[in-house]
Amino acid sequence: MSELFAAVVSIASTRRRRFLWAAWWTAPPAREPFRKPDASEGGARTRDEALRRAEKAAGRALVQIEPIWARAWARVLMGEAPFPQAAKDATGVAPPASREPQGASIWQVLGLSSQATVAEIRAAFRQRALLTHPDRGGDAEAFRALREAHDQALARRSRAARRPRRKRPES
Repeated sequence: MSELFAAVVSIASTRRRRFLWAAWWTAPPAREPFRKPDASEGGARTRDEALRRAEKAAGRALVQIEPIWARAWARVLMGEAPFPQAAKDATGVAPPASREPQGASIWQVLGLSSQATVAEIRAAFRQRALLTHPDRGGDAEAFRALREAHDQALARRSRAARRPRRKRPES
């Protein structure tokens, strides 16, 4: 059995009245496990501009789907679950959602492993900054946390590069 799939784009508005798009053209988006988009970008001024940018990245026409997929991708980029389950306490009330998980490491904020290179750190920062920067429709607190994680990660790489390497005894 073969499934038909149309290349799709999800466009969501941000708090700063900009638009984030996420596009899937090699396979459809999936909820469990969440399938990351083939390309995404934030900061478009209009929905039409976001669609044009997405179609240019895909190299083909795209079908628009619900904005929940773009919002889910934005949450993943910020280190959160794509579709958070509203956990309720004993009173039956859901706790307030936080931007960053409690005790999130700098690597979780950046979405990288602790073995990431300087180039990977910078690329991850640039990608997430497009979503979290207040001038691009993001949250100021999330951007500050991202910037701090970026600075700490680069400082760690710099210290590691200055450390003299020990010679191992030959056996």
